This record gives sequence, structure tokens and C-alpha cells, in this order.
Amino acid sequence: MTPTGKAIDVAKPEGKLGILLVGLGAISTTFIAGLDAIKTGRTKPFGSLTQMGTIRLGKRTEHNNPHLNDFVPLANLEDVVVGAWDIFEDDGYVAASKAGVLNTTDLEAARSALAAIKPMRGAFDREWVKRLDGKYIKTGKTKRDLANQIMDDIKNFEKQSGAARTVMVWCASTEVFTPMCDVHKTLANFEKGLDENDPKIAPSMIYAYAAIKSGVPYANGAPNLSVDTPALQELANEHRVPICGKDFKTGQTLMKTILAPGLRSRLLGLNGWFSTNILGNRDGEVLDDPGSFKSKEESKLSVLDTILQPEINPDLYGNVYHKVRINYYPPRGDAKEGWDNIDIFGWMGYPMQIKVDFLCRDSILAAPLVLDLALFLDFAKRAKLRGIQEWLSYYFKSPMVGEGLYPEHNLFIQEMKLKNTLRYIMGEEPITHLGTEYYNM
Repeated sequence: MTPTGKAIDVAKPEGKLGILLVGLGAISTTFIAGLDAIKTGRTKPFGSLTQMGTIRLGKRTEHNNPHLNDFVPLANLEDVVVGAWDIFEDDGYVAASKAGVLNTTDLEAARSALAAIKPMRGAFDREWVKRLDGKYIKTGKTKRDLANQIMDDIKNFEKQSGAARTVMVWCASTEVFTPMCDVHKTLANFEKGLDENDPKIAPSMIYAYAAIKSGVPYANGAPNLSVDTPALQELANEHRVPICGKDFKTGQTLMKTILAPGLRSRLLGLNGWFSTNILGNRDGEVLDDPGSFKSKEESKLSVLDTILQPEINPDLYGNVYHKVRINYYPPRGDAKEGWDNIDIFGWMGYPMQIKVDFLCRDSILAAPLVLDLALFLDFAKRAKLRGIQEWLSYYFKSPMVGEGLYPEHNLFIQEMKLKNTLRYIMGEEPITHLGTEYYNM
């Protein structure tokens, strides 16, 4: 618990909470439709930790397991208002129709809520997403101009919607992979780069900069470098803004972070893990470009090493062959299929195999993550937290961490860290050990 044994002072969630979505595609429209369905009682918030999750307080014998949203002062869903940017002019209803995630009944039931979302023009550079060619875009002499326009959009949205507080979530496409460069290393370099149109400053970085400068927490749902740079982390600490990312943990990687801890806990060795996907939505089209796929590949490949720790367990995991493939297949739409072939070995080195065929829906898995991240980031801001929110690693394939640290990918340890952070903030005793109590969190 806190040194004084008291909860951290968290401001009350008074007034409306604005959620600004970058990208009005499959994930965003599915989120908006689901939020409307929850508000009107047509469905329950399945998949949302903030709405359906519980947290154990005290000893197991006390049987004290409140819902998270009863324990932590989160914004009420009735107070949530939504806005978005996109590079296509389609309103939310048209965009959702094209995305093809929702069936006709759910689409029509949410029609008014979706149609009410008219996107603001997006900041876009086709060099960063080569398979898209949107025309509904901002123009400016410099990237600083674009950042200023986004900041104006935030102010106008807050004024028109009545939002007292705002968070931003990147739900747009995966950008071309870029390594860390000098322009990303200091805030001074980055701002100079904005003025000089540095080609290494991606649109996602411009959005992140505008959000942080506006005091708006930012979550990166794609594997883009985005806010995962010293420059923007410096800005976030300076402006006392919480940030997190990157790449929503859905589908195949979610399964890896569930299965790999089990293999390690039973000391079963691993020779190879081959993963391939087929999907046909806009994400699949974007990832058909090698540059964008490189960003996703880096995010996906990093998972096993930190869970299995081959440097500690060389006999079990010192020679793992890990391969990831993503294939664009238009007939599948948003109903992605992920195949995994896992070659393991056990007693006396005898080989065994595990086959996984996960027929999932990316946007259905991602939509509740958007809600949770928005509510938790708003909570973090009201708790006066700033910079990287490592406790939100639970939601990401490639979690951001502080300098000198490695990311934790084990889903169960991530869940423990998230709930222990909430216990700490609220002045409750954290769960500090594993074992049977670990499964009763």
C-alpha cells in the first residue's frame, strides 16, 4: 500500500469524458456501435475489464470481490462522448457498413449513434501507409501546422460536445516501420523536425504531440513508433500526461501470451512456433505492404523471448524458431483466422505438437480494449500520473516501458500488475506473491 496507508487523491470524474479516435474504421465503428448498445441495454459489455471485471480486496476468506468500476472512480459510460478523425469523409454509419464487422440488425440499431460521428480531416502522408489513398486530409506548410490544426480540433470538439476531459486513442492503420532516429531522441530535436518537415516524423507522432500538448492522455493501438520515443515521453512528463502503447493485444498474440506462460510453468521445451494469419479488412490490406508488415512483425516477434527468457532457460528455449506471417485475403473480411503450429518437447526430449486455429474477429476483440484504455487513462490523469503507464501493458502486444526495463508479456503477470496498481492508488494492500491467491485476484 502507499507509505501512509492512505489512498492517492483522485479527482472525481465530473462532467463528460470525450474519447477521440484516430481512424474511423472497423475498430472505431465497432466500438461506437457497442457503446451505444451497452448504453441502451441491447447488450452487456463483454470483454471489458472496467465494466465486467472484479478485483479481490483483503484475504480470500473475506470474500470481498467488488467490480472494478465500483472500486475505482471511473467515468460513467453515460458521460462518454466520441469524436474521430479519418482520411475518408464517410460518417460512422457508412464507415461501419463498409467495414463489414456488424450484422444488419446491430448496424441498423446503432445507425443514429454511428451517423452522428462526422470525422474531422485526418493528418496523412501516403509514404507511411502506402496501400491507402485518402483525400479527406489536412494541409499545411509544415508538420507543426498539422499539429496545431489537430490541437484546434481537440478544442473545438470539447467545446461542441461539452467534454470536460478528453483522451485520444490511435485506432488507425499500421505505419511503415521506422527505427529510432535523432529527431525522436529529444523534444528539442522533435520540435525542430516539426518546423522543418522531417521525413522521419510520422502522422501518428503528430497526433501524439498534439494530444500531449493539449493535456490529453494518448494510447497507441498500432505497432507504430508513435509515442514510444524519448522526445514525446519527455513532453508527456513535462505536461503531466499519461501515455501508453503499443499495438492492441488481440487475436494470435493474445493466444501466445496465454499459452507460452503455461509451457514455461510446466518446463516444456519449445523448438519452434509458426504463426500465420488470413484477414481481409483494411488492416489486412495495409499490412500487405512490406513496410507496414515490418512494424507488425516486430511487435509480434517480441512476445516469446520475454515470456520464455531463453537466456535463463537455454536448454528449453535457447534455440526456438519463431516465424510470423500475415496474408491479405479479401473474402475473409474482419473475421481473421490465425493458425499456430507449436513444436514442443518434454521428458527425455520426446517431441509433441500443439495446433491452434483461432477464428476470431479483430474488431470485436479490440473494441473493449478501446473502452478500457480510455477509462483507465482518464483515471490515471485524475490520479496525477504521468508518462508511460506500464500497468496498462495488459492491453498491448509490444508494451512501452521505462528506460532500461524490458516489457512484461505474460498476460497473467500483466493482469496482476494492473490490479495491484489500482489497489495501490486506492490505498489497498497489493497481492505480492503468486500461488493459489494469484488466481483469485
